[in-house]
Amino acid sequence: MDYGEHRAPAGHEAGEGRLTLMIRVPVRIVVLVIVLPVRMAWDALVVAARAAHRTLLRPLGRALVRLYEPVLVPLGRALRWLAAAVLVWPWVALWRYALVPGVRYGLVVPVVWLYESVLTPVGHGLRWAYRVLLAPAGRGIRRAVGQVLLVLVVRPLQWAYRVLLTPLGHGIAWLLDKLARGLTAIGTGLWTATKWLVRTVLVAPLRRLHRRLLSPLGREVAAAFGIAWEAAGYVSRAVGRALARLARHLVGAPVAWAYRTVCTPVGHCLRDRIRAPARRAAAEAGRVARSALRSVGETVRQARRDAWRAPADGAREPEPREPGRLVTRTLGSTTTEPSAAPEPEISSPGEKRAERG
Repeated sequence: MDYGEHRAPAGHEAGEGRLTLMIRVPVRIVVLVIVLPVRMAWDALVVAARAAHRTLLRPLGRALVRLYEPVLVPLGRALRWLAAAVLVWPWVALWRYALVPGVRYGLVVPVVWLYESVLTPVGHGLRWAYRVLLAPAGRGIRRAVGQVLLVLVVRPLQWAYRVLLTPLGHGIAWLLDKLARGLTAIGTGLWTATKWLVRTVLVAPLRRLHRRLLSPLGREVAAAFGIAWEAAGYVSRAVGRALARLARHLVGAPVAWAYRTVCTPVGHCLRDRIRAPARRAAAEAGRVARSALRSVGETVRQARRDAWRAPADGAREPEPREPGRLVTRTLGSTTTEPSAAPEPEISSPGEKRAERG
């Protein structure tokens, strides 16, 4: 595709000269060589950024959003409280309970007392002394000094200004005015000559150079950059598709084949032959263990209930005795029948309840 024939640069005029036609193709080739690596690197960065956003940044953002309320907010509050406890509260306490009382009672109160009790009476006394003593003397001294200065200094200066300095100043002003007019005329001529020289020697050649060379070259370079960027985009996309296809055939297809033909059957075999029987055996063992534990627990509870009920049941059901044999005994008596067993001195709670019944 001939970009020079079908896509003319903006502002191109037919008949600009052979210089434009001569520099167009070399400039576009050079610009394409320069721009192509930049465009390929840019496309690679764009693809990497999209992949990072899709696989890393978006899940990370979702995880941070989920962790914000339960984790980050309490952590921020704890850090804020810790920062306040370490950095703010000690200084506030120092300012409130140390510096402010120290300055108030160590500096302000003594200074206020000194001002009210010492400096104010002294100032009032000095003001009275100034008004009564120094002010009249000062006015007299000022009048005397003013008369002396008027006679010895002011009147001679007035005469010198009127007679000597005024004519001399007028002459100097006239001379400076003539000199300034002459210098202005000389400067105007020099400026005019300088402008003509600069316009003729510098501006006109530069204008021709810009119009004949720099402007066409700039337009061609700008157009070449645009066309080279588009062409580099086509090349970069073609290279990317070729690399993706190569990676698919060299890596993706073998990995998919290995997954379908090796990993999937092995995984199914492990799941059906090992994992499922192991899970069933573990479930059965768990059920047996839970049943055994329930049985043991029930046996322990029953034994505990029987152990707690045994004393009360023994008290309610006395042991059978021989009929017609009564043992009579009073408290404090030591006489018993020879064949009778000794009875306890204190009755059990069961016997007391039986007697009350």
